[in-house]
Amino acid sequence: MQLPIYLYGQSVLRKATGMVPAGYTGLAELLSNMFETMSKAEGVGLAAPQIGLSLRLFVIDLTPMAEENEKYATYKKVFINPEILEFSEKTCTMEEGCLSVPDIHENVIRSYNIRIRYQDEQFNTLEEEFEDYEARVIQHEYDHLEGRIFTDRISPIRKQLIKSKLVSIVKGKTQPRYKFR
Repeated sequence: MQLPIYLYGQSVLRKATGMVPAGYTGLAELLSNMFETMSKAEGVGLAAPQIGLSLRLFVIDLTPMAEENEKYATYKKVFINPEILEFSEKTCTMEEGCLSVPDIHENVIRSYNIRIRYQDEQFNTLEEEFEDYEARVIQHEYDHLEGRIFTDRISPIRKQLIKSKLVSIVKGKTQPRYKFR
């Protein structure tokens, strides 16, 4: 089932999230709905706060990027209760967008490599290193769990330049092509 995506200005997007307990009721259905919602909105990542849930959970689907990199052909991952343990000093800049901030794209500096501990959908604890685009998407979604949005990471001058667009989102003047709240 496609869920509405919460847009910029909704308070749930600015709150740090709580842990997902083992045996969380309806987890399989929630994950399925998150993947469907993300796919229909043409995103590559979706965090629980973006669907109104203050939970430490996000999903990633890089399969739309398979033409650019064949390793993404079956790349779908679930991150429950993640904790980024290490950020590399090496950084890279890339344009980012967000389903909760429609029609705004800005260059964001992020660590090129990260090391993260998380649980999968069976609550197995994993620790992995990611780099490049995977690391970027994970960091973007992880920020949502901490109550941050990618626009928090841009320069003050760029923030000033997009302020009117952000105000339009808050006032409901922006109409994304997907279900939203």
